[in-house]
Amino acid sequence: MNPFDVIKQRMQVHGSVYRSVAECASRVYAAEGLRAFYVSYPTTLTMTIPFQSIQFATYEYLRKVLNPSGGYDPMTHIMAGGVAGAAAAAATTPLDVAKTLLQTRGESQDVRIRNCNGLVEAWKLIYQRQGISGFAKGLQPRILSHMPSTAICWSVYEYGKFLLTQRRVDQQPILQ
Repeated sequence: MNPFDVIKQRMQVHGSVYRSVAECASRVYAAEGLRAFYVSYPTTLTMTIPFQSIQFATYEYLRKVLNPSGGYDPMTHIMAGGVAGAAAAAATTPLDVAKTLLQTRGESQDVRIRNCNGLVEAWKLIYQRQGISGFAKGLQPRILSHMPSTAICWSVYEYGKFLLTQRRVDQQPILQ
């Protein structure tokens, strides 16, 4: 998925000249080669592992606190999922800022950004130019997009689990 994320980021950059996914992909490849689609891959992995860990741990904790009986409760799954998504998004935003810098570097006129090659280098550049606040760029939209998506994801998962459990119970032979 990393190449598609690079294309998405390139098309979202202010002043993007790309009119289609295919045009963006072919122009980026022609100008920067295959490496452009994977320069952010280590950062993406570095971000995904803590994001998922925080999301799962927070969801499970809140689900148990909000619904100690453990029964199917859509409101619990929505609330716990939304908060878990927000917590994971907030905690991993500094990694997302670095990933975005790496994915859009080819669009920059700034030589230091264009030559940035990895997470540590991206973090140093962000800190030098914007200080600590630079690591929080996009924090609110990131939280606002992850809250509903994780709430929906967990709600659908729990509903599917509930349906499968109910079906198994309904199919059990009655012992007499």
